[in-house]
Amino acid sequence: MELAPSLTEMLDDIRELIECESPSADLAAVARSADVVARVGERRLGVAPERIVLDGRTHLRWRLGSGTSRVLVLGHHDTVWPLGSLATHPCTVEDGVLRGPGCFDMLAGLVMAFHALTGLDGVTLLVTGDEELGSPSSRELIEEEARLAEAALVLEASADGGALKTERKGVSLYDVRAVGRAAHAGLEPEAGVNATVELAHQAIVVAGLGRPELGTTVTPTASRSGTTTNTVPAEGSFSVDVRVRTLEEQDRVDAAMRGLRPVLPGAVLEVTGGPNRPPLEAAASAALFDRVRGLAVHLDLAEPTAAAVGGASDGNFTAGVGTPTLDGLGAVGGGAHADDEHVLVDELPGRTALLAALVADLLAQPTNPVLTAGAARR
Repeated sequence: MELAPSLTEMLDDIRELIECESPSADLAAVARSADVVARVGERRLGVAPERIVLDGRTHLRWRLGSGTSRVLVLGHHDTVWPLGSLATHPCTVEDGVLRGPGCFDMLAGLVMAFHALTGLDGVTLLVTGDEELGSPSSRELIEEEARLAEAALVLEASADGGALKTERKGVSLYDVRAVGRAAHAGLEPEAGVNATVELAHQAIVVAGLGRPELGTTVTPTASRSGTTTNTVPAEGSFSVDVRVRTLEEQDRVDAAMRGLRPVLPGAVLEVTGGPNRPPLEAAASAALFDRVRGLAVHLDLAEPTAAAVGGASDGNFTAGVGTPTLDGLGAVGGGAHADDEHVLVDELPGRTALLAALVADLLAQPTNPVLTAGAARR
């Protein structure tokens, strides 16, 4: 197994992916991107992927080797960048920095996987096409693959300084709708039931559900209410973004949201939504993180550090079904979704070697407690 892939080949592969733009909402663009990802992956892995189209969105799955698949490697090829972004953000490599739409999140990570997994037996590589939208079509596929695996390794980009993502907050999304009664705001406002006032009461209650000391944030966000400036609003709503570190907190907030009751006489309250992604808790990644630190020492690489982040990924889903999961194994750089998105070129070989060593090590130890823990829970 080659642990030091040609950097020139890696950069060529990354450029090939970047220069096929893949905004998540454009089904045709995602399909074209899947063609390019499949071609590059087949060139490195020696086998073509299975193409899986769900709700018009194109995903790719490689089964590597003839034996039972035990390790799931997970990534996505869709990006947030609209078509035409290459005109203003071309793919460049200058002074050791690679730039281009989607390079950090997470096309470089895909190329790392292609180079790291060459020659391995017992791995599934799943590359989805809708992660940036919240994985609406691929969630069930991801969870099915995770249930079959003994460990899940997620090629999302690293946290600051190359840290691995050992915790990710879970996400819940809600919509709080108030229905009141319209009336003329000047002639008889008392005859109405003001939906805006009801929503104001509810927004204060909702914001109070946060527990910063536990990492729980509950944030009322976009809102709308009313029709004209001289009418008591008869209806309105606001959205709520919830981020939690534990399932216990996610359940607590969910129960509180569903327990909201109207304050104004005559008002009706409707709460829709709920948990979107479970948290990736530290316990799900601890053993894998310890193992990868030991491998880094063996490879004479800097020991990776750990980071807890608020953003979610498909690693939340794999951890949510009980599979040990380590995230942030992809490229080192920064600027995800921003004009300064970039990858540090010199970090690519070492990160790729570390990924290859981790997968090989997991496959070589059938009684590894990291591998058996997830299976025992299912």
